[in-house]
Amino acid sequence: MLEILYRDEHLIAINKPSGLLVHKSFYAGEADTYAIQELRNQIGQKVFPVHRLDRKTSGVLLFTLDKETLRILSDQFASREVEKKYIAILRGWTKEEETIDYDLINENEVRQNAVTYYRRLQTSEIDLPFLKHQTSRYCLVEAIPETGRFHQLRKHFKHILHPILGCRKHGCNKQNKLWLQTFGINKMTLHAHQLIFNHPISNERITVNATIDDEFKRVGAILNFDLSSYL
Repeated sequence: MLEILYRDEHLIAINKPSGLLVHKSFYAGEADTYAIQELRNQIGQKVFPVHRLDRKTSGVLLFTLDKETLRILSDQFASREVEKKYIAILRGWTKEEETIDYDLINENEVRQNAVTYYRRLQTSEIDLPFLKHQTSRYCLVEAIPETGRFHQLRKHFKHILHPILGCRKHGCNKQNKLWLQTFGINKMTLHAHQLIFNHPISNERITVNATIDDEFKRVGAILNFDLSSYL
């Protein structure tokens, strides 16, 4: 059963588990189940995804229950009126805050402007030898993508040389292998923890929060991060 975070006669939001595809996609490959069909079966009615999360990303995923509401909310996303907040665990220590303005090439080889703001929340250094270093450093950040490009956060953090821990395609595979061998963990530590938007019918400001899963908690415990705000 999917965890329902918010529901009314027009909208429904879930806490998407890591590993679950939102819908069929040429770029994401095939799967046995999809969030759209799982939710439809769970509530017994059609749902329409307003946005998407990567397969490995967990967190707030918003659907509408009719096409007119979908149109209104899609316009909000397109005009950047919706605020999306993520948390991620990165290799190394980033700056305290930064805006990454770095164009990305999409699936169709088209260059797109992409902007991400992040702030560093916590840092950690643990006794885990890596290459020439006797310890390993990590940080917890909150990231707010101002644009919604494909794999934007994963690509942007790779661009500033602080890849997301557990990310395979845009991460550090040597670090990922180290965590798998040492701790038995291969989770990508990227979680959409909050979505803020105006209700398309009432215009009320809505905030939806999603708690982190057990694997994210486990990584946080190893790094001695205080994740109580996301439980």
